[in-house]
Amino acid sequence: MAKFEVYQDARSEYRFRLKANNGQTILASEGYSAKAGCMNGIESVRKNSQDDSKFDRKISSNGKHYFNLKASNGQVIGTSEMYESSSGMENGIASVKTNAPNASVVEV
Repeated sequence: MAKFEVYQDARSEYRFRLKANNGQTILASEGYSAKAGCMNGIESVRKNSQDDSKFDRKISSNGKHYFNLKASNGQVIGTSEMYESSSGMENGIASVKTNAPNASVVEV
């Protein structure tokens, strides 16, 4: 089952990562100063992941593909891993669309 993992980083900021059924991270958040903000970010991913126009497809300076998921206000709420190809990136987007709405939330 897919899950959102909520954790604190080295700077004590709250972050989440969405993991697919195979344990691979498919989306990672920015840092939040409060846990409540992090939880709101998860809800925003659940909602916005169903709208393809909210996925901003990018190519990094090293030629790898990745995407950002944006909220209605245009703020980035999650960033993918780097993919070798655009088809890999599209598979990642499809995985977020499939997994985010019903993923459980666990604290690690």
